[in-house]
Amino acid sequence: MASAKEEILRRIRDARVPAAAPVVRGYHREGPGGVELFAERVADYQAVVHVVTDVPAVLISLRGKRIVVPSDVPDEWLADGVEWLREPLSIEDLDGADGVLTGCAVAIADTGTIVLDGGVAQGRRALTLLPDHHVCVVRADQIAGSVPEALARLEPTRPLTFISGPSATSDIELNRVEGVHGPRVLEVLVLVLPGQGVVI
Repeated sequence: MASAKEEILRRIRDARVPAAAPVVRGYHREGPGGVELFAERVADYQAVVHVVTDVPAVLISLRGKRIVVPSDVPDEWLADGVEWLREPLSIEDLDGADGVLTGCAVAIADTGTIVLDGGVAQGRRALTLLPDHHVCVVRADQIAGSVPEALARLEPTRPLTFISGPSATSDIELNRVEGVHGPRVLEVLVLVLPGQGVVI
């Protein structure tokens, strides 16, 4: 006589699972995109947005401040008069900095979202969580129209961080509080390079 365990295992082995029906994914993959839509949506999240052709010209407001940059940020992004703090840095150094300047992996026009994956000019995740002011450079050619279009450009095994505006929460008595989980100020510089046909 078979034990209850053997009977259960026999039933599992003998079970026939019907083939799963194919999942129809009819959602749109490409959005209208564009610098204008992205800038509008980012501003909706109470972020500061600049469409620029030259990064240092906009960073005048950072003069006299201590700003963290990943080790591989392009030198042509850096403005004079700023104390640039390069990695490696301790948590105390990051927490004591006035802000951080990074690039991004991709941006999404439909949602006004910036995605970081720890790649070139982005550094480790802590860089964009501890300083209170995050300045993010988004090249115009990094802007995807929709979320599916953006996801197709990303490597899903990398550590992805999606940023839609400054850090904010409404957990405490439904009152909006900014800067709890990350920077209180998000400043986005949309960098339009010559020949990209974007009117500023």
